[in-house]
Formats: sequence, C-alpha cells, structure tokens
Amino acid sequence: MPAGTPTVGCSPTVGVIANPAAGKDIRRLVAHGSNTDTESKVHILRRVLVGLASVGIERVLFMPDHQRMVERALAGVHQKDLLPQEAVELESDLVGEATDTQDACRQMVMQGVGCIVILGGDGTNRAAAKACADVPLISIATGTNNVFARSMEGTVAGLAAGVVASGMVEGAPAVRRTKKLVVLKNGAPVDMALVDAVVLDEVLFGSRAVWGVDRIRQVVVTTAEPDSIGLSAIAGSIEPIGRFAPKGLAVDVGSGGIEVKAPIAPGVIASVPVSGYRLLEIGDEVEVRDKPSVIALDGEREVYVGTGDTAALRLEFTGPMIVDVRQALRRAIKLGYSISKK
Repeated sequence: MPAGTPTVGCSPTVGVIANPAAGKDIRRLVAHGSNTDTESKVHILRRVLVGLASVGIERVLFMPDHQRMVERALAGVHQKDLLPQEAVELESDLVGEATDTQDACRQMVMQGVGCIVILGGDGTNRAAAKACADVPLISIATGTNNVFARSMEGTVAGLAAGVVASGMVEGAPAVRRTKKLVVLKNGAPVDMALVDAVVLDEVLFGSRAVWGVDRIRQVVVTTAEPDSIGLSAIAGSIEPIGRFAPKGLAVDVGSGGIEVKAPIAPGVIASVPVSGYRLLEIGDEVEVRDKPSVIALDGEREVYVGTGDTAALRLEFTGPMIVDVRQALRRAIKLGYSISKK
C-alpha cells in the first residue's frame, strides 16, 4: 500500500495543489503559448472538488495561495452537498517558489492523503515529486511545458483521485511508477528532472525558462514523445520513448550529423543540429562535458556546473507514482462504483 494511503477506519483524504504562477512565464512573450488564467484554474478546481465528493471523499487538504483559488472554487458551488464536507488549508509561509509546493506535499504525506491532484506544468510536478513519497499524483496540465502533466477534465480527475484515495483502485495499470533523471555533481545527487535535463553553454541564469536552442549542448530525457511540446521534443523527433518504457535517450547537439525539426515551444518549431544520440538503459549515466555550464531541468535553469566540477545525469525508475485516469476509472467501473441498486 502506498505511503500516505489512509488506514482502515480513516476517512480517505485527497490533497490539492494549484500553482497560481503556472503557465505565465516568459515563453508567453517569446512563443505563442496560451495563458491558463486564475479564473480558469478556479473552474477546474471546482470540477475536481465535485468529482471527489461524488465518490465519497469527505476531506481535502489544499495548499494556500495568494489568489485563494480553492476557496473561490468552493464558494462557487451553492449546493454544499456536492462538495467534500471538510476542506482544510495547510499552514504555510508562502514565498512564491517551488518550496511552497514541496512543503505542502510533505504536510499532505504526513497527514495521510491517498492521492494528490496538481494543477501546474512540469516544473510544479517536479517540485511535488521531491516530497510526495509514494502518494500517487494526478497532474492536470496548466503550465507551459506539459509532458509529465496531462490535459484532462477536472471532473474525471476528481473521480479518479477519489477511487484511488479510497483504496478501491490500486496497482498497475491504474497506478504506476515513473522515471526520473538524477543530477550528480561532484559525485553527489543534487537535483532531479521528471522529463528532461538540458546542458546549456552559459553561466548566467537570467530567466529560469529556456526557449531557444542556440546554447544547447546536450539533451537527456526520460520521455520522448513526438507529440510533446518543449525541449524533450528534440529527442522525441529522433527516437520516441514512452513514459513507462525502461529506457531514455541522450542527444548531443552540434554540427556534423543530422538536422532535427522539433516543436520546442507552443508555435515554435526549430531545426536543431544533432551530432549524435544513444539510447539509455536504467542506471546509465551521461557525463556533462561542457563546463562551465548550466543544467535546465524540465525547462528551467537550475544547476550551475563550474570548470572544476564533475557532473552527470543518471536515468532511474524511481520517479513518483502517477494515476492513469482512464485505467483507474475503468477498473472502478468493473468494481461497480458507478452503479447503485434501486
């Protein structure tokens, strides 16, 4: 049973994390990404909450935010019997950084949630993955790069979170573990990525988001889908790799090989010179050759590698547990959750 699953006799609880900043970075200016505004997120949250209540979830823990999105979602439903009976705001000193998400996840795990619903992009989910232990995640895409996070209707996300949190549905194929890339610096793990780690030939962070390819030297991915948007699409345009396949891909960017056309941002298709690439097995490490450099993780500059440092990226199958909404609901229907006798 995953860590955080309610014990027998406890009311099943679901955690909700909504990032108000997701989907609002500089890529709205340099590309053609749409903006998931606060009101849209409130409407999604409202549908998630109704879905949760309809399958018997009585208690919700939620991360606070300055836009008070969950409170607004609750206030917009006038039939209170359509909502969970209890919605508890976690204690937090908000700083507007990824640590807000990590702190909320830790509290949710400690308080025994059986599933966490996240509204955000790959960066938000990366933060959650660092603190969610083995509590399954349902990630609703509201960010810029949404490879780990997926587009889905909030209502069915709430239904799926409810049947998983209640213990009705568990295990594959409804709940499965994902991969991650561990960043090793001078032999020690210092960070991780869920989708891609990109080595940039630069030393200044500037904007955290990455939107160009001129300074890219290496791309290492856990997942390479041809229909993804973002830097992992460079790999996806060479050798598609599913999120549960026990392999990854390392791409060397440079002249002397092939030219790859890839959708690196919404409305932006780039031609990327690739000097070579190789498939990775679980446990393989890729050395970071260019130094000094910056490593971007899931689209955001995060780790500086100095001239005297050693660094590598290791592929592991130790990422977070995630819920396949379709599979979870199919399993729940077979168990009769949607049918009642008259």
